[in-house]
Amino acid sequence: MSAGDARGGGTDREAVRDIDRSPVANADVCVVGAGPAGALVADRLAADREVVVLDAGPRFDPADRLARQERAIRPSYDRPDVWGGGGERDAYSNAGERFYPLNHARVKGVGGSTLHWQGMVMRLHEDDFASETARGVGADWPIDYADLRPYYAEAERELGVAGASDNPYAPPREEPHPMPAFEPSYSDSLFAEACEELGIDMHSVPNARNSEPYDDRSACVGYGTCQPVCPAGAKYDATVHAERAEERGATVIDRAPVQRLEHDADRVTAAVYATPDGEEHRQAADAFVVACGGVETPRLLLLSESDDYPDGLANSSGTVGKFFMDHLFAGVGGTLDEPTRQNHVGFYTSACDQFYDEADAQTAPFKLEFFNYAGPSPVEMALTGDDWGDALLERLRDGYGTHVAMGGLVEQLPRSDSYVTLDSDRTDGHGNPVPEIHWRVGDRALRTIERANEIQRSVLEELGAEIEWVAGPDATGPAYHHMGTTRMSDDPEAGVVDADCRTHDLDNCWIASSSVFPTGGAMNPTLTIAALALRVADDVERRF
Repeated sequence: MSAGDARGGGTDREAVRDIDRSPVANADVCVVGAGPAGALVADRLAADREVVVLDAGPRFDPADRLARQERAIRPSYDRPDVWGGGGERDAYSNAGERFYPLNHARVKGVGGSTLHWQGMVMRLHEDDFASETARGVGADWPIDYADLRPYYAEAERELGVAGASDNPYAPPREEPHPMPAFEPSYSDSLFAEACEELGIDMHSVPNARNSEPYDDRSACVGYGTCQPVCPAGAKYDATVHAERAEERGATVIDRAPVQRLEHDADRVTAAVYATPDGEEHRQAADAFVVACGGVETPRLLLLSESDDYPDGLANSSGTVGKFFMDHLFAGVGGTLDEPTRQNHVGFYTSACDQFYDEADAQTAPFKLEFFNYAGPSPVEMALTGDDWGDALLERLRDGYGTHVAMGGLVEQLPRSDSYVTLDSDRTDGHGNPVPEIHWRVGDRALRTIERANEIQRSVLEELGAEIEWVAGPDATGPAYHHMGTTRMSDDPEAGVVDADCRTHDLDNCWIASSSVFPTGGAMNPTLTIAALALRVADDVERRF
């Protein structure tokens, strides 16, 4: 039985192969993590540098995706099971005000969380980079939108983004999206009539999935299972760049969890990683890029404490792990007395950013989403019933296709009492303390959820829907976008990395992750992660 089988993740063909996981000699750059940030950095540098990528999880076989999709729709499978999550490897604990379901937020393996993400890719707004100055709360980034603007455009080309320039509230851009936007869905047309009556603007949504063939990948074929599996490969995932980096000469080593970073006072000297055979190896390199996400990145730094850094590597500021953030969900749903054709599309095709830049000290930025996947799918309904034949058919006809819902994301401000640390009482399979999450959410975000709910409710009432549920302040949860735990700052005493995402304390260590975000805005973070990763790669190249 493979490790994937043992965790419920299904057949994992790579698990049974004899793979060389020994260190790479004369490596220029060691990248820790093969998600979107690490894969992009590796791809950018591999042509001219000896690059090695270490990832804690397996390399999944694309031939297994259809089987994973079929498992994903079965009620007996929880979301982490589909990609082999859970167990000692992924153990964590909670000790905060709110429970944080970490293993729903990540996939460990080559491709990272892009294997199960929805694929929405928006740019942060200009004021998101200057929250303290423009809104009176939060923190200003040491870079602004203009600094990241060319990298946003490059990230859209690299990921393959379908979009349109029909959003009057979006920040300025320099060129069209690489592919045309997806057409509005049938339920979008219903929402459009209600929104027109209410003076609410709708616009298309940028998607990191192909609306037409792009980058040797097919156009979306409408399986409708974008989360947690796109079996067609039309949705971008980071295996694209991990494989491209290998073609350029990089070495990608899977099932190689980094245990600690060895270092002296000024430089990282080696990444110590474990392998499935129980061995430990040292990967030396001239430069290191840590790209493990918003939880595992601070954990690795804290695990790498030493006499030089008794509070954790790169932590002279004391901010490693601090300011843990996520986006909060706001939603309203119900049913109509007419078909809404839900679950034909596994992602949303229309949104509203109209209220985003009204944000101030009292109200957070938020965006609104018009869902195409409200209510259960026919398959889910059939698998959870105990009826058959005509009775089953009648139940499906009565219960499917009339649901309607809106969602939304709300910014959480950075707080020093919302943080990630090490659990001194629980260890993983290698004997290392697991991450302990202390997640707290402030009143500004909760007030803003109420504001979003008011708008969402008004739209559904205008539609004539019978409202059946509200995800308000008391029922909100995370969007699975962990951010902020190695924040970016010009001041070495206030953050972990500088404006180039290089650690203040170490000359040869960069962090490419949403963990560097000083604030989160209310836009899905992956495009910003990708843009920062490309910028990190350029900085590494300049300095070495």
